Amino acid sequence: MTELGLFPLPLVLLPTEQVPLHIFEERYQELIGECLERDTEFGLLYADDDGIREIGTSAAVIEVITRFEDGRLNIVVEGRERFRLAELTSGRSFQTGAVSPLVDDEDPAGREEVERARELFSQLRELTGAEVEIPAAEEPQLSYALASRVELEPEIKLELLAERSERVRLERVCELLEGAAVTVSRRRRAAERAATNGRVHLD
Repeated sequence: MTELGLFPLPLVLLPTEQVPLHIFEERYQELIGECLERDTEFGLLYADDDGIREIGTSAAVIEVITRFEDGRLNIVVEGRERFRLAELTSGRSFQTGAVSPLVDDEDPAGREEVERARELFSQLRELTGAEVEIPAAEEPQLSYALASRVELEPEIKLELLAERSERVRLERVCELLEGAAVTVSRRRRAAERAATNGRVHLD
């Protein structure tokens, strides 16, 4: 069990995912400042009207984009390891907590599942025209590498965070990719029909 500086936010950070953050509150300026000075990580936990969730992700600052004169920062963070919050602690200006690592079970995905997931992601990428790199098959947690490249609702990302089987996670990601591809295809067909008023143009 270790104590970690916490940053509760209304977003879920997956391992390997990179997100920009604007740091404006003084207490979090202090937290991020310490992380930069000591090359340490902080814990990002999803928080909403129902409170703070117990499973989060350690985050590392990988880039400082802008430093403002008043102390505010624009940074990019990357998700690292998952953790479970045992209890909130106090004594600092920012929130802290006692946390323990959340480790996967020994249930890896098979080669066929890996290739299917990468193929589905490739199809979705082509449908959307997104210039997003396809993760390598050798990624130790391919499910997170794929999910972090797709827009997902917080509830779904929380579900993926809590799952300790890479095989089960990858199966779920495949379902999500298939569903996203269907949605994109339907929207495209609807847009095409709307552009022609549902009629065939002869000229």
